[in-house]
Amino acid sequence: MNATTTSKAVFAATIALVLMAAGCQSVEGTRQMTADILKESVDKQNRAPGIVVGLIDKSGTKVVVARGKSGRGRAGEVDGDTIFEIGSITKVFTTLLLQDMVDRGEVRLDDPIGKFLPASVRTPIRDGREITLLDLATHTSGLPGLPGNLSPTDGDNPYADYTVEQMYQFLSTCNLTRKIGSKFEYSNFGMGLLGHVLALRAGTNYESLVVGRICGPLHMDSTRITLSTEMKLRLATGHSSVGPPVKYWDVPTLAGCGAFHSSANDLLKFLAANMEQSRSPLGSAMMKTQTPLRRSGFLQKVGLGWQIFAGIVWQNGGTGGFRSFIGFDGEGHGAVVLANSANDIDEIGFNLLGSRYNLHKFSPPQQRVAARIDHSVYDSYVGWYEFNAGQSMVITRDGDRLVARQSGRFALDDAWPYEVFPGSETEFFYTAGDAQIKFVRNEAGAVTEMIVHQDGTDRKAVKLK
Repeated sequence: MNATTTSKAVFAATIALVLMAAGCQSVEGTRQMTADILKESVDKQNRAPGIVVGLIDKSGTKVVVARGKSGRGRAGEVDGDTIFEIGSITKVFTTLLLQDMVDRGEVRLDDPIGKFLPASVRTPIRDGREITLLDLATHTSGLPGLPGNLSPTDGDNPYADYTVEQMYQFLSTCNLTRKIGSKFEYSNFGMGLLGHVLALRAGTNYESLVVGRICGPLHMDSTRITLSTEMKLRLATGHSSVGPPVKYWDVPTLAGCGAFHSSANDLLKFLAANMEQSRSPLGSAMMKTQTPLRRSGFLQKVGLGWQIFAGIVWQNGGTGGFRSFIGFDGEGHGAVVLANSANDIDEIGFNLLGSRYNLHKFSPPQQRVAARIDHSVYDSYVGWYEFNAGQSMVITRDGDRLVARQSGRFALDDAWPYEVFPGSETEFFYTAGDAQIKFVRNEAGAVTEMIVHQDGTDRKAVKLK
């Protein structure tokens, strides 16, 4: 048995202990076992520089267990107050806002979205029916996961320059391919649109609405989109799955799908309220968001934002450099998991809740560190490269940055530009995924081709100009 196999076996054995203990021990009793899981995840498996877990038991006792650093090369360690991007956990704030506004009589679940949008926006209609707020909140609107006109200037911060005007333009020209309400399709666009619509109805911006109606009543002072100076000092550095630090994400227009930051301590307050373990003016609305409303998959349902599977109510999140999980079961156990890496941590959350599903054999991609090279060499790499299959890649230079824009089915994201980082003078790597580029020179020293390594294969592209 090699070292990697041994490491995975130890992790699986540790999780098995947690599963056996889940039904009979308090959250305090699982503290050491949780610490063992994080030690395996951070120190041996290198899932993330740092992971923070928050736990709640049926008595309402809260425990935070943390392991690792707030960033590679940083001295500070993560803890319950460390700030993370929480990505799509934002969605259950958006849907809670919706239910709260329904309870206040401000909107109805069956309101068509066109009721709140400018008259100039043509909302999609299929079979004589318009998309409703409920359709958006349950991912059954028929809208795609992402708008077709999302074409970021920087693939490492893909939502930053997407405008309200672009959102309206896509909505006005979108042709739905199936009956509204008929099928679940997870949609960042749809949930971002829902947040926008609710803010329009309330006459304010999305962040102010969440802060005023959710964060304020629950005393969640570390849950914000716009960070204070003090919160920035507690903000972890995000890292890609292949190791290097990556950019924070800005989500101005589609904020309702994933723009918030938070800490484990703050999310435990939100979790406790959803589990009815703390009194809250939002308690009634929270219970309604957890009610299964539509089917989302085999043995799976969706409420307002919340995913429901095997007795667990949950939602996860991810950005370019962070992963998050929040969930609870019907036995009074709840868990929050936050990590400053793009590697998966969902299974940690599920297993801490006593799920019978085993952790998969996790093996993170090779961790890469950018080398220090003379950036003047970038000029020789700039140009247009073409693969045999007709796909192409354009390499451009932006100061000290080398940027690759690849199109076609082999691309990380079709036509999205990504910065690539030097592993050496001729070899570069993406941080958005496990892919590398090697530039090849002829005997005269001129760059003639590139080799792209992705998904275990090498593909050559000839430099045309």
